[in-house]
Amino acid sequence: MSNGEHRIKVVKVDVPADVNVIFGHSHFIKTVEDLYETLVTSSTSLKFGIAFSEASQKCLVRSDGNDAELIRMAERAAFDVGCGHSFFVYLKDGFPINVLNQVKQVSEVCRVYCATANPLEVVIIQTTQGRGVLGVVDGESPRGVETEDDKKERKEFLEKIGYKR
Repeated sequence: MSNGEHRIKVVKVDVPADVNVIFGHSHFIKTVEDLYETLVTSSTSLKFGIAFSEASQKCLVRSDGNDAELIRMAERAAFDVGCGHSFFVYLKDGFPINVLNQVKQVSEVCRVYCATANPLEVVIIQTTQGRGVLGVVDGESPRGVETEDDKKERKEFLEKIGYKR
């Protein structure tokens, strides 16, 4: 790629059926340690893997977590997306809604792009310097507008999983 050229690329991120992903942007190598502390103290049953793409010095994917498989998934996603200072958190036995505000409060976290269990694609721009996140495609497009029956079904589901009385 010559000076001034750029390409837009879409990177598919693997999200297995029983896993949730938080994808965001941060600004410092200490991201991994602080996200680890935040997640490990949020729940005794939460399994997670974290990966952070270092944007200077060695430019490594830095990782940690309490589940080897989830750490590997996060590392693969971070490496494949390849955008400096981006991070992935893969979660099992818990949901992003239970930790998302704590993740956002980590001092290194600048932005959360998404928290999802849906199919995920990251739209990136490749320049001569590196890669940057343009956005995400989280799940599928709407197929219609919910009906009264759909609203009832949604509320019953939320009651069933304990988020509504």
